Amino acid sequence: MLEKMFPKDGADVPEVRFREFTGPWKRGRLSSYLETSTEKNVQNAFAREDALSVSGESGIVNQIQHMGRSYAGAAVSNYGIVRLGDVVYTKSPLRDAPFGIIKTNMGNPGIVSALYAVYHPKAAVHPPFVQTYFESNSRLNNYLRPIISKGAKNTINIGDDDALSGEVIFPEYDEQAAICNYFQTLGQLIFLTTRELEKLQSIKKALLEKMFV
Repeated sequence: MLEKMFPKDGADVPEVRFREFTGPWKRGRLSSYLETSTEKNVQNAFAREDALSVSGESGIVNQIQHMGRSYAGAAVSNYGIVRLGDVVYTKSPLRDAPFGIIKTNMGNPGIVSALYAVYHPKAAVHPPFVQTYFESNSRLNNYLRPIISKGAKNTINIGDDDALSGEVIFPEYDEQAAICNYFQTLGQLIFLTTRELEKLQSIKKALLEKMFV
């Protein structure tokens, strides 16, 4: 569905769509939907314990909850503040995302290292849609590849503003929200099914121990 519910190259409507939406999607730069944030933690409103990580699987999460500890430096006054709905671009390459990843903060506010780019959503975008749009690694990589230059040791060189210069194709706000609600429901179903599977695997393991001498 991450492929079918988004237009393919050259198209302005997706293959699969909610029937109440009929108009073409709009092509434009990502800067039409996001603006670079310059908000820093200069007043130390947030502490090391509020440091956030950006994960390919989990999205934007608190470091302590995600990794068991905070990896923030002793001083965090130069860290960027991330509000609910803000979008974060991390320039750390991953195996399937060699140009970094783009995620939306859908949890508690916090702070990120100055190495991360933080963006505020504009009125035309439903913030979770940005993450959903870039959930497909192929779409993410195709967006970032033309605007990225790599330096020594495979470092990614791009300014925070320049990362918004690529082209995206988004529908109107209401359709963005409908798509996000669909994938949120699907994600919850996947989570519950996974937990049920883990429970059944634990039962199987216990029975294999108890039913044999």
